[in-house]
Amino acid sequence: QVQLVESGGGLVQAGGSLRLSCAASGNIFSINAMGWYREAPGKQRELVATITRGGSTNYADSVKGRFTISRDNAKSVVSLQMNSLKPEDTAVYYCNAVRYGSGRFEYWGQGTQVTVSS
Repeated sequence: QVQLVESGGGLVQAGGSLRLSCAASGNIFSINAMGWYREAPGKQRELVATITRGGSTNYADSVKGRFTISRDNAKSVVSLQMNSLKPEDTAVYYCNAVRYGSGRFEYWGQGTQVTVSS
């Protein structure tokens, strides 16, 4: 099992910045990819950014150039630096981890609210 605990959400004005962090615990040694997803009211959960253990990253087009994902493998922490925030970035942000053992296993954090005011 893997447990994920997020921190860093909040309220910010448009154009501002926030940094989200997610700490993983439990069976962390077999975690491959970690990332962030978000879910806005009335919309489906969508990918924001992911990063593999080797450091390869993937971003949604809507956040490219504004958000940066990073990972500290030694501390099992993944972070999301969000700059130039827009009202449409308002959502609950969820940390995600994928590990491979006898199969593919996916884990989610409890979510943290990010609200961007115009």
